[in-house]
Amino acid sequence: MLLSVKDLKIQYKTRKGIVHAVDGISFDVPEGKVVGIVGESGCGKTTAVRSLLRVMPPVASYAGGEINFDGSDILKLSEREMNKLRWRDIAYIPQSAMNALDPVWRVGDQIIEVLTKRGGFKKAKAKLRAEELFEMVGLEQKRLRDYPHQFSGGMRQRASIALALALSPRLAIADEPVTALDVIIQRQVLDTFSRLQREFGLSVVLVTHDISVVAYVCDYVVVMYAGKIVEKGPVKDVLSSPSHAYTIGLYNAFPELSADEERELSPIEGGPPQLLNPPEGCRFRDRCPFAQEICKQEPVEVQVGPEHFSLCHRAHEAAEMREKARDPAVWRGVVTA
Repeated sequence: MLLSVKDLKIQYKTRKGIVHAVDGISFDVPEGKVVGIVGESGCGKTTAVRSLLRVMPPVASYAGGEINFDGSDILKLSEREMNKLRWRDIAYIPQSAMNALDPVWRVGDQIIEVLTKRGGFKKAKAKLRAEELFEMVGLEQKRLRDYPHQFSGGMRQRASIALALALSPRLAIADEPVTALDVIIQRQVLDTFSRLQREFGLSVVLVTHDISVVAYVCDYVVVMYAGKIVEKGPVKDVLSSPSHAYTIGLYNAFPELSADEERELSPIEGGPPQLLNPPEGCRFRDRCPFAQEICKQEPVEVQVGPEHFSLCHRAHEAAEMREKARDPAVWRGVVTA
């Protein structure tokens, strides 16, 4: 296993108290596979993946757990040892490519700087490598001389991918890399990214709020809600047989283009709870149409398939919940049991 996260806890210290942003999550990233982390804004996805690089704001702290990369717990590494991992072994593709690229430097010069200062390339060899990277992501070599503002949104995202893959990392962390793009450009960027992932056997952690992106490019999915993982497993198993009400709700909120019949989308009312004082029991309870008295107790992760796990008291009733959840009226005006 290339990456194994075990019982990871991350907190933010604020004036109002401690925010439990990531509260005991565990997941694995196998060699050469794409793992998608999906959930609403505020569920802890970005905090979780930024922690893998140990790039956290001063108010954040690790409150427990392990992050094992290739057999070493990176939480125990010195800053100097972490710097050796960053970009060379673990690369980061940001959500906003415009903010990631320096607006006053030509894009080619930014790639060359990474290659020379972080990769030890000679300048002549770095220029050739930059041209090769642009060709890999479908950009013309002459565009290396341009500035970021001369690129379209999709081109900037491709350039960010080229920058992240410059030193041939083993793991790429992509934080909502196509959120700001229109759907046609999203498809083009995702196709480029998927092709490169397959060609180089790259392992990927992909953060998104879009179930359709997970279905399109990921091998495994991790569903996060209010700082916890509520369901995880192979994409085909989780999306075909979701076993947590939140996953069922996410699935029902997105259109299914391959379906024979049109179905009405069912939004999940409300929003995730504040994590200053997380609610007791199941954190989705107040928004769940299937909540019962037992849901006031802390749920325990149960295995519902060979690699499929759910953090739900009623996981054994998932088939019944999925059938009832087809009716949009079930999700309207949810009252806690």
